[in-house]
Amino acid sequence: MSERSADTRTRILRAALQCVEQWGLAKTSLEDVAVAAGLSRATVYRHFPGGREQLISDTVTFEVGNFLTGLGAAMADDPGLAAKLGNGLQHGHRAIDEHKLLHQILSTEPEALLKELARTGPSMMTAVRASIADDLRREQLQPGTDVDEAADYLTRMFLSYLGSQGRWDLDDPHQVDRLVRTQFLAGILR
Repeated sequence: MSERSADTRTRILRAALQCVEQWGLAKTSLEDVAVAAGLSRATVYRHFPGGREQLISDTVTFEVGNFLTGLGAAMADDPGLAAKLGNGLQHGHRAIDEHKLLHQILSTEPEALLKELARTGPSMMTAVRASIADDLRREQLQPGTDVDEAADYLTRMFLSYLGSQGRWDLDDPHQVDRLVRTQFLAGILR
């Protein structure tokens, strides 16, 4: 894909986000997105030959990618897996809490969002799992710890707590540190 084509695709995805914010997932049409992007419908179809369904799915994937990029940047300089998980939980919790569009869709069209997230979920889990596995390989693990199994467990825990923090206050660094050490990493790290 050429740089110009990638720029046009990004422009369309950003316009789709604006339209979803204005009208919701169910009511956003390809025509709405084309107008918001300042492009013809044919151009939108050229980039999204699967039509509206592909556009909405790719828009959710685009926004999840933006979230993961921000999360990765927030954790990039953290020393060690415990610090990365803790900072990632705090940053991710804040990002979700401040995501106006996400809350709007959850309050008006939760089924539509869950359907789209179900499509995006596996790729998100794969990306997070790979990052955690890389970090685990740099840690001193308990004897017999399987890196792939531990990475899968930690990924599921991490994403679960981002979605529902339970009794833990993810705004409190001391609670987050305790959560990571006692619930996430106990039995995995030496």
